Amino acid sequence: MRLILGSGSPRRRELLAQIGVVAEDIRPPDIDETPRLGELPRPYCIRMAREKALAVEAGADDLVLSADTTVSAGRRIMGKPEDAEEARSFLRLLSGRRHRVVTALALRLGDRLWERDVVTAVKMKPLSEAEIEGYLATGDWQGKAGGYGIQGPASAFVPWLQGSHSAVVGLPLAETATLLQAAGYPLWTQAKGAS
Repeated sequence: MRLILGSGSPRRRELLAQIGVVAEDIRPPDIDETPRLGELPRPYCIRMAREKALAVEAGADDLVLSADTTVSAGRRIMGKPEDAEEARSFLRLLSGRRHRVVTALALRLGDRLWERDVVTAVKMKPLSEAEIEGYLATGDWQGKAGGYGIQGPASAFVPWLQGSHSAVVGLPLAETATLLQAAGYPLWTQAKGAS
């Protein structure tokens, strides 16, 4: 059974490695990630993960793991900012507020599909303009939903979260391990064989 990661995210590869999983292949799907009119953040995120898993070409015995992470302020979906100006507007909006980070997983084996999603509440401290500009200058905001990455310099902006830290980074590890095991992926066998 081969595992294909349907994501180009280096963070997801690093997170999988934490539970001893190395994908045999990396195949980032090419899909339209535009939210539908009136689509709410959680259903949007679930749809993205599913569409990514279905878009990856794979054999009947290949496992395809895809995920999507969406930051939401109320009903607003905050994807990956297109430029520093959009990242700046995201950070100003999140400053001093709680927001939600939804990460959805989809695991496909042939015609079978397993899905899970995790919602984490995140509190960002009030940010000064100097902090926002300093963070933007690091470039860490690029390619990150909501314009920040909790695993990088922006960790200094998050005094509190309730839920899964790894989900905010991009992959909820407990749920990922459960899905992989449900699909028959031999998760802990390599560790046992090494002893």
